[in-house]
Amino acid sequence: MSVNKRDYSLTGPENKRAQEKGLVAAEWYASPISRKRLKELMKRKDGPAIRDTIIMFAWLAGTGFLAYSLWGTWWALPAFALYGISYASTADSRWHECGHGTAFKTAWMNDVLYQIASFMDLRPPTPWRWSHARHHTDTYIVGRDPEIAMTRPPVWRIIFGEIVHIYGGSRDLKAILTHCFGKLTDSEKDYVPESEFRKSVWISRIWVVILIGFVVWSIVIGSILPLMFVGLPTFYGPILLLLVGLAQHLGLREDVLDHRLNTRTIYINPFFRFLYWNMNYHIEHHMFPMVPYHALPALHEELKFDYPVASPSLWAALKEVISALIKQKKDPAYVVDRPLPATATPYYYGAEPGKVANL
Repeated sequence: MSVNKRDYSLTGPENKRAQEKGLVAAEWYASPISRKRLKELMKRKDGPAIRDTIIMFAWLAGTGFLAYSLWGTWWALPAFALYGISYASTADSRWHECGHGTAFKTAWMNDVLYQIASFMDLRPPTPWRWSHARHHTDTYIVGRDPEIAMTRPPVWRIIFGEIVHIYGGSRDLKAILTHCFGKLTDSEKDYVPESEFRKSVWISRIWVVILIGFVVWSIVIGSILPLMFVGLPTFYGPILLLLVGLAQHLGLREDVLDHRLNTRTIYINPFFRFLYWNMNYHIEHHMFPMVPYHALPALHEELKFDYPVASPSLWAALKEVISALIKQKKDPAYVVDRPLPATATPYYYGAEPGKVANL
């Protein structure tokens, strides 16, 4: 059976179609919360992020030293797996929160950690900052959101390939090299202001020099060990990052203006929450992105009355995602609609002005 495939690129016909539907930079549904309480939750602090950043780098130093000590033995495999997973996961979550400018109260602290975390994940910082801004403005609007994790119908080889970040990593490396020659990709030009082009180019050139230095170091000593600590963890350590990333939005609706319809909140254990910097509270984050990571659990408690029940675990969320993707392979229109509690405001779709519905 043939299925109709939508064009998920930012330069195709879906972009114009989204504009015609009134889905571009539109007004999204927001759960009711008092202005006073929201202001309290939005208060930025340096303390929590300084503490967590010290713990992060101490943890990476400890796991890195363990892996280094075990190099040349079979025990190095689990040791580097622990280091790589920690490296890729903490880099992604710190990149994300510092990109919003909410991790620290002090602006330069956000900027410094954002640049470091971006390099750790080999994610060009300037284009990705603007990409993520678009992701929040037009969340899972086809033709507009550059961060839709998977098309419908899904392409399974891409999902499995991302276990070693082969598709996303090669895309980012290609972008870095493209920037070095003074150019941005066509997709990047759709959301990066021209005034930011020069910054993108020079940061990528600096990165390439650093990466070449690590490659030369490895060649000189005849070992890939230096690259096992910088560069390669992006490719051998993304499994947790992939799993939580898949669970954020997949299987849910596209082209709606209610984050309760296209985003999941998931309960995960405290260690994963530390690595992930509370981004498992993902509906809360999308609905109120200026609330810092350390206040998201409290925001969750405030808004549970208006949200579908959170997935009880990462595994439960992934089972829902996998089941939905299997069904979308045959029927791309299939989506998971989760019931709202009786206390909630009805879902808002937004594609047709004023349309609401209880599911």
